[in-house]
Amino acid sequence: MIRNAVVRGSQLVSRRFQSTASAPVLAQAEQTFAQLSKDEQHAVVERLNQVMKADWKTVSVEDKRAAYYASYGAHNGRRPHVKSGDNMKVFVGVIGTIALSLTISSLVRSSVPKQRTLTKEWQEASNTIAKEKNINPISGVSSEGYEGKGFVQSK
Repeated sequence: MIRNAVVRGSQLVSRRFQSTASAPVLAQAEQTFAQLSKDEQHAVVERLNQVMKADWKTVSVEDKRAAYYASYGAHNGRRPHVKSGDNMKVFVGVIGTIALSLTISSLVRSSVPKQRTLTKEWQEASNTIAKEKNINPISGVSSEGYEGKGFVQSK
């Protein structure tokens, strides 16, 4: 029993020092990986792939961080495209575009003459025709006791 405890303790100690015995493939990956050339980055990734094939309990924390950063980190094409101050540029651009579209819309609406079917006289004539032709006799303009405006929408 004592022999088993000693053997187990020595295995734990050797496991604990295995990860620190070998130097990490890439120390401080966040700072150094993006500064490497493409060939060096490829070589580091290949070396990290070989290290990651080993038992994960024996791999150092630095190597795990380096492998994660090489796979998912913000380097090369994964860098954010948005810089500081870009949000304000987008906001000003959107507000400017909305203002321009409202200006153009109001200019177009003011330059076009009012349609003749929107005049009050035309709408009153539509009421008269509706009564003559008995349009909607149940609840509409030509019904008995109707007191609504009918087709008149203008002021």
